[in-house]
Amino acid sequence: MSSVKEHRNQAPAIVRCMIITVSDTRTPDTDISGSTMKELLHAAGGFEIIGYQIVKDEYASIQALIREAADRDGVEAILINGGTGIAKRDTTYEAVRDVLDKEMPGFGEIFRYLSYVEDIGSAAILSRAVAGVYNDTAVFSMPGSSGAVKLAMGKIVIPELKHVMREIYKDLI
Repeated sequence: MSSVKEHRNQAPAIVRCMIITVSDTRTPDTDISGSTMKELLHAAGGFEIIGYQIVKDEYASIQALIREAADRDGVEAILINGGTGIAKRDTTYEAVRDVLDKEMPGFGEIFRYLSYVEDIGSAAILSRAVAGVYNDTAVFSMPGSSGAVKLAMGKIVIPELKHVMREIYKDLI
């Protein structure tokens, strides 16, 4: 048995997730990307959504919410959408990157590759998707478009999140 397959077999059956949408304008009623994340997690099975919040695209506010969510009882993964572009107002990348204990650069690399090949072509260079671990909590930050959320969740996050949690948990045992 390959080590990846073995690791996936040893992964937890359920991962408890917090969804964060970074936006200055979205509300729970207009947050299509946050709703898409919820729908994809429910459809995949094995994921429990234990929190959802919209936060303004402000560095300190994003970091404070990540820290709060990671300290919240039961949150194992924080899934963030929005604020990853290159406009002056986009601060999610820096806020997430600067709070991580360990970065998983492969997430951003693979996301940009898939975006390039399957979706938006060379505009993929504008994406600043980032992931890693903070306080024994998996953190995945992706662009806020519903297409980007579907791509990241469907091709990377959902297939690997339980494996990621297995790797985090093995260090805690």
